[in-house]
Amino acid sequence: MFSKEFEIGASLIEKILKLIEMENVSNQTPITPESVLASVKEMLAASGAAFDRQMKQSREDFDREMKLSREDFDRRSVDFDRRMKKLSEQIGGLSNSHGFFAEEYFFNSFENGQKTFFGEKFDSCKKNVVGLRYEDEYDIVFLNGQAVGIVEVKYKVHDKDIESVIGKVNSFKINFGDFRHHRFYLGLASLVFDKGVEKECIKQGVAVIKQVGDTVVINDENLKIF
Repeated sequence: MFSKEFEIGASLIEKILKLIEMENVSNQTPITPESVLASVKEMLAASGAAFDRQMKQSREDFDREMKLSREDFDRRSVDFDRRMKKLSEQIGGLSNSHGFFAEEYFFNSFENGQKTFFGEKFDSCKKNVVGLRYEDEYDIVFLNGQAVGIVEVKYKVHDKDIESVIGKVNSFKINFGDFRHHRFYLGLASLVFDKGVEKECIKQGVAVIKQVGDTVVINDENLKIF
């Protein structure tokens, strides 16, 4: 702002000096208050017009830059969303693969091994049992005439999985009414067990089933009948 005012002042002084010079040389252009005022008005008008042009150009430049920035941002956002979707699909696929592997591993171990489990001898072992009335699924189910064993399989067990497997008892009774008077035993099987979760499972009366080397190890020291 100050540089612009200085430029206007310098131009005005130069204009007045030229008028004085012309007066001294030809004595045909007298310097009067009116002529000075006219010069000032002329300079201000020219300066205002130039300022308006500069402001208009600045606004146009700013709008153009903003438009380009928005377009670039939109392109980057679309690309980011696409990458995140692809990454999510890859992570989901990897998680599903881990879960499928864990289910197959534990089911095959039980199916090929003894049917004695939870202190009971079971007649059959089934996997991925789907509810008939209540929407629920049971990863591994052991059955005999008096007891049901339900094993929830996770690649890695979390705290919430304990509550989830306990809730399987009521849903199973709703889905399969013929078993509602059976004894129910619960277990959580996982390839990765956090010590804190493992202790909580035992405390809640849920069997801990995990892989140790090439062997499936079952900890049912505080097993509860549900």
